[in-house]
Amino acid sequence: MSAIKVMVNGIPGNMASHAARHVLDDPRFELLPYSLTGPEIEADHHRIGAVTVALLRPDRRESTVRTIMGREGPFIGVDYTHPLAVNDNVEFYCTCGIPFVIGTTGGDKERLVKTIRSSRISAVVAPNMAKQIVGFQAMMEYAATTFPDLFKGYVLQIKESHQKGKADTSGTAKAMVSYFTKMGICFSEEDIEKERDPQVQKMKLGVPEPYLNGHGWHTYTLTSEDKTVRFEFTHNVNGRDVYAKGTLDAIVYLKKKIDEKCTGRVFTMIDVLKGI
Repeated sequence: MSAIKVMVNGIPGNMASHAARHVLDDPRFELLPYSLTGPEIEADHHRIGAVTVALLRPDRRESTVRTIMGREGPFIGVDYTHPLAVNDNVEFYCTCGIPFVIGTTGGDKERLVKTIRSSRISAVVAPNMAKQIVGFQAMMEYAATTFPDLFKGYVLQIKESHQKGKADTSGTAKAMVSYFTKMGICFSEEDIEKERDPQVQKMKLGVPEPYLNGHGWHTYTLTSEDKTVRFEFTHNVNGRDVYAKGTLDAIVYLKKKIDEKCTGRVFTMIDVLKGI
């Protein structure tokens, strides 16, 4: 079986670079030495292990990518770019015919899905690539559907902490709001408490110093109206390995769907977990 060719976009960003290293180190894949990047990036190249990756700013991307496609043949894109670039990138992939895995949160989700479904390619779209957390979300979604108003009258507090460079509110935290709302709690995305200060994260929350630049700590606390009952759900992730490993699984899954001639399909990490 030949290696799956992968182009990781968003380098030199932390998550894109981390995912690229995992792709490079896994014999199932071939890392293409190119990456779409933002207009603010001044460098033309970035090293990933022994590979020098050419960074393609928006003004160069179309002509260069079409040249790459002609030379390399089919490949899968992985997108860990900036949230503000999500929809533009998705339209680019669909126009060029590049199937992709996107782990960047943000953008207009409804427009994103519509763009993919009207194209000739398919994609895995997931605001969280960590399989275990996605599984936890699925359990909460089951509870929300099966036991509506389970926590009616309870007060909810959601706290999420991520590295200073994360621009948006966690997509996982936002998804959890929808589940708790179905379980009878009045809460909005604006009520999520977001922490991005490394000093607070280290001194108050206890995030280990080596992971201040890469972590995802979430706590969901439910307290009864009379304060006699309390539930708390916590998932703390240090580093980015769990997301990178999930990304590789998503690439393999998408390649399977490509081989099955699936077009215009939007897959999620739940689909990846089920493997069907």
